Amino acid sequence: MLNAAIVGMGKWGQTLVNSVQGSNEAGIRFVAGCTGRPERAAEWAAQQGIRILPSFDAVLADPDVQAIAIASPHGMHADQVIAAARAGKHVFVEKPFTMTKASAEAAVVACRTAGVVMALGHNRRFLPAVAEMKAMLADGRIGTLLHVEGQFSGPGALAYKPGMWRANRAESPLGGMGGMGIHMVDMFINLAGRIAEVTVQSHARVLENGLDDTTAGLFRFESGVTANFATLALAPRFWRVGLFGTDAWAVLHGHESLIVCRRDGTPEEKVFPVTDIERAELTAFAAAVAGGPAYPLPVEDAIHGVAVYEAMIGAAASGSTYAVA
Repeated sequence: MLNAAIVGMGKWGQTLVNSVQGSNEAGIRFVAGCTGRPERAAEWAAQQGIRILPSFDAVLADPDVQAIAIASPHGMHADQVIAAARAGKHVFVEKPFTMTKASAEAAVVACRTAGVVMALGHNRRFLPAVAEMKAMLADGRIGTLLHVEGQFSGPGALAYKPGMWRANRAESPLGGMGGMGIHMVDMFINLAGRIAEVTVQSHARVLENGLDDTTAGLFRFESGVTANFATLALAPRFWRVGLFGTDAWAVLHGHESLIVCRRDGTPEEKVFPVTDIERAELTAFAAAVAGGPAYPLPVEDAIHGVAVYEAMIGAAASGSTYAVA
């Protein structure tokens, strides 16, 4: 059983803990942690059997803690991953991994040097429907992949008030990218490989809290495949990713409904079981630490995802197409 600490006990930190706490099958349990406002999490932490420590440094110094799960503000991730690695702790870090490619590379180097496992929390890689889409690409059912479409949107930005870290444009450039859109970027990489260049428009149509609410882009992959992308920070929740090839298309609406249509065929829907993807990713992390299968998100993909994000920010600011470094 892997003893872990949770860093950041806001809504998402609690979601991660709740997905595995009390389950022997998951292979991980949370025993300690720290948070910016401990008084808000005290009751929940007591219920979960988690000791709230006074600081991140205290978490790193705790000999009972073998691994760190980071659910803190985005801008803190790089330094916290590096510090955890140097303390000999395995690291699970929420997305966005870091805010720059250079800091992502430094974090990966720190983990490799320390010999610790680093896992990035792109939970939708663990959807059974996504596994089916990857299989369709691998076995040729899609034919030659021509184009990818993706949108991940939701209403979260309406709740971002002045003083909240998510309402800080430095933490949330391009509106919904940090909380939602970065997941779709990772899904593009997972399904179609490395992205070569991006063109992006991002602006606020209705929000007045300093953040963008509408972000859209055109991507070109290194393979020549194209993609269109959108994330809306003030809209009903929506997830869709589609693959379009010479022989078939496959579109995932939400997490469970995969619709496939072959050339000259009729669209057919396959509904997959609901999956606890937070539990799945933490279980995979614990298994990798225990010497089992490698965590199914290579660190090279983690770095590339940050490089794409960084290029998107530059493309939106300049109004020109940006190559991904």
